Amino acid sequence: MTTEQETPQSTQPKRPGRTDGVMTEFTVFTKIKPEEADALREDLAAMSSQGDARQAMEQIGTLHSARHVMFDNGTRHMFASVFDGSWDSYIDDFAKTAVGERFERVFRHTEGFPGIKDPNVKDWFAAQQQTAGVFATAYPDLTVQQVWKDQRVNQAFQEVLDTPEFRAALDNPANAALLATPAFQKLLNEAQG
Repeated sequence: MTTEQETPQSTQPKRPGRTDGVMTEFTVFTKIKPEEADALREDLAAMSSQGDARQAMEQIGTLHSARHVMFDNGTRHMFASVFDGSWDSYIDDFAKTAVGERFERVFRHTEGFPGIKDPNVKDWFAAQQQTAGVFATAYPDLTVQQVWKDQRVNQAFQEVLDTPEFRAALDNPANAALLATPAFQKLLNEAQG
């Protein structure tokens, strides 16, 4: 079920965006400055080919997905992402990481962008943001950090499954009681599936 995000601190204004579990959606629509569409296309293409998007996402550590789209014959731009945590922390993270440089490079082509380090940038993003009508995720209770940990644990477990020592442990009669438990059988079935 999606809900409008509410900031727990009363000093923060209510921010746009829906949440699903620990995740929040963020969708910004902007107007591209006249005569800047080609420059924006070039910057987006360069950023895409540099392959540093994943590094920037890893640096933030709360960003599930992000995308930039130009539309309306190159007159408008959309940025959409899904992140963990509060809206304000997410925007603050931009200025502290490589994402800030990327945002500066992209949004400088849009009308009214004050700059990522400008104190009014949060107001600018809030004014450009539209809340999704529906927002749902496949794993609403897993943060980016939990997903990454689960991947590391799974990789390590798969490596253990492939060792001769594990095969020998399965064949050892001393482990028969453990191997017969429903939990262990479920674990083996999930590992094979």
